[in-house]
Amino acid sequence: MTNLTHLTIAEALDALKKKDFTAKELTEAHVKATSEFRHLNAYVTETPEIAVEQAEASDKRRAKGEAGLLEGIPLAIKDLYCTKGVRTTASSKILENFIPTYDSTVSGNLMRDGAIMLGKTSLDEFAMGSSNTTSAYGNVINPWKRSTGDNADLVPGGSSGGSAAIVAARAAMGSTGTDTGGSIRQPASFCGIAGIKPTYGRCSRWGIIAFASSLDQAGPFARTVEDCAIMLQSMSGYDPKDSTSANQPVPDFRAALSGSIKGLRVGIPKEYNVDGLPAEIAKLWEQGKDWLRSEGAEIIDVSLPHSKYALPVYYILAPAECSSNLARYDGVRYGLRVEGKDLTETYEKTRAQGFGNEVKRRIMIGTYVLSAGYYDAYYTKAQKIRRLIAEDFAKAYEKCDVLLSPTAPSAAFAIGENEDDPVKMYLNDVFTIPASLAGLPGMSVPAGMSSDGLPLGLQIIGKPWDEATVLRVGHVIEKAAAITALPAMLMKKAA
Repeated sequence: MTNLTHLTIAEALDALKKKDFTAKELTEAHVKATSEFRHLNAYVTETPEIAVEQAEASDKRRAKGEAGLLEGIPLAIKDLYCTKGVRTTASSKILENFIPTYDSTVSGNLMRDGAIMLGKTSLDEFAMGSSNTTSAYGNVINPWKRSTGDNADLVPGGSSGGSAAIVAARAAMGSTGTDTGGSIRQPASFCGIAGIKPTYGRCSRWGIIAFASSLDQAGPFARTVEDCAIMLQSMSGYDPKDSTSANQPVPDFRAALSGSIKGLRVGIPKEYNVDGLPAEIAKLWEQGKDWLRSEGAEIIDVSLPHSKYALPVYYILAPAECSSNLARYDGVRYGLRVEGKDLTETYEKTRAQGFGNEVKRRIMIGTYVLSAGYYDAYYTKAQKIRRLIAEDFAKAYEKCDVLLSPTAPSAAFAIGENEDDPVKMYLNDVFTIPASLAGLPGMSVPAGMSSDGLPLGLQIIGKPWDEATVLRVGHVIEKAAAITALPAMLMKKAA
């Protein structure tokens, strides 16, 4: 039998249809792979018994001719998505023993379509971070290693690092992430896989633990663009339970992968050519332009003049929203409770012990910018600049159909390498945050390798509700790049 954990979702669906193997066999292969890669610390909670039970039910449905879109496909679910009867922690001590009584809409959609849950993946606590080193349950380790031989453990990116790492390790066929300022796209780049953040409102936020409500958006990770298209199809759709969910038709994303981009106009934002951009990142960007040009696309220079303000705007608005959203964790209604001599001390002790340093930092920043005397100076001004950033994109799209840029300003870095400087850590999202502020779809696709043997991604940013074109361009880049390299630990395992 073929190595089941190295199949793509599309290949596995075809093979399941032909009865080459069962959903139970496919699931058991991934459960076994999960145990072999446990040292990556990608999961907060593994659910092998649930997975096998779901796989058996999937095989019965397929036998009856009732196969769903993702029938029998083993997936990992970011531990920010509420899952009925399964612990959901947001990688925080304050929710260590929280067991929801309901499923999030998106995870429910995936299970409705026959997907199988292998477990709940680790993340930066409450999705606050870009390295997956702020989890209360330890660092997630990227399956990739530098080819220089230093053997340092690398970050998988964040916040959705566990979801990206487990897919890159071939221990899950796909996974869910959330993207607030780049938390799908940057980990996808660091781990050498594909990941897409759809338009804000395309996927329901109901049942996903909130960080910054006007920015958070669910999306998929997978090893190919086609697999991302299949997963996004299942995840998308209007949800009346979410007031920010858009009542927009969901196109057939997989059918959009026509392979043709002839006549497509691809914009290159000049402001993304930032000072200090590494030469190998700039070279990859040029290569991406050449690939698209050779397929008949027209390359156009565009300007996003207010994008230089995106990082400070984001780090005003996102902490402001987080300080509001996290006020619910008070030790009274659910989650951790640390008793004090009175209610105020109970609040203080619960939050002091329940929240990690990065979460506390962002809560304090957010509370400050929302406080009397500073609200207009910071929060209101940031909202105005956010509108200007969105208008810049709208003007750029009068000239082009999509934008192309690097995904991240570097390859994956070693755990602990940048953690003494929060601002340096925040700069990881310099290319992803502008699209998040504008609510636009963005995708990272593996496009090259760094000088020390690590994956690098290119980002495609699309017009609102035009994920189909983003996927189509991503598919062309993926085919042109033809990345076949695997993490060293997978090569050793194969040998």
